[in-house]
Amino acid sequence: MMRSLYSGVSGLKNHQTRMDVIGNNIANVNTAGYKSSRVVFQDIYSQMVKAGAAATETSGGTNPSQIGLGVSLGAIDILHTSAATQRTDNPLDLAIEGDGFFIVNKDGAEATEEENAGYFFTRAGNFYIDSNGDIVNANGLYLIGYSNEDPEATWDEANEDSRAKISVIDPEAEEESATNRYTDISIDETGVIWGVDSNNQKVAFAKISLATFSNVNGLEKEGSSLYIATGSSGAASYAVSGEGGAGKINPGGLEMSNVDLASEFTDMIVTQRGFQAKS
Repeated sequence: MMRSLYSGVSGLKNHQTRMDVIGNNIANVNTAGYKSSRVVFQDIYSQMVKAGAAATETSGGTNPSQIGLGVSLGAIDILHTSAATQRTDNPLDLAIEGDGFFIVNKDGAEATEEENAGYFFTRAGNFYIDSNGDIVNANGLYLIGYSNEDPEATWDEANEDSRAKISVIDPEAEEESATNRYTDISIDETGVIWGVDSNNQKVAFAKISLATFSNVNGLEKEGSSLYIATGSSGAASYAVSGEGGAGKINPGGLEMSNVDLASEFTDMIVTQRGFQAKS
């Protein structure tokens, strides 16, 4: 009798966890770049009542008899499936069609091998230009990419050896000039950022870097639509739009949440019924 009660308690606790995950998915149904989660249950160790035995010359084999001791939490998986893109026509709104993440960090430092240089990874592509001329996300984290040190060069001649924050400051303009920024900013599908310089010439001055992982399910959520790499995810592999296993950048739109409300409400009803049955 007591064993059955404790098995029921394990079901109550774990169904509550599943309900919490479903509720969070529903809450983020309109969060740009949000990836839904799911709960996977597994049974707990089973008590052996009678062991199985092999067949002999005088008797047939017998199967083991076991009593299960309840349910436990197997995993909470993040479902990194693609979602629909909402068109905004804002030149700094970006979506990724396929695999990959935008890279942001706090200080805009160049990449180092240690701990991915404090990088965060996100699918939320709403970016802005701050008062210092840097491209940042809604939390003020710098968008990371490659700078074209020679604005007159084609992008193929740019320096891709290091990654750093992307700025719209025109290095050819006078330092004290009020118009020392590239204007008419636009981003194409290859991730190249274009602008009009102080000589009224359209130039490619930067390119957005993307990151991919061998195990995206190993990424750890940090809040604010950010992820960090872990030992399970493996180190980030850096690429650009449409290359190196990364998806293509879709400018002028935002990737929406991949939450399916119909599925979530169905799961919520099933979970509630499971909770009631165990109480």
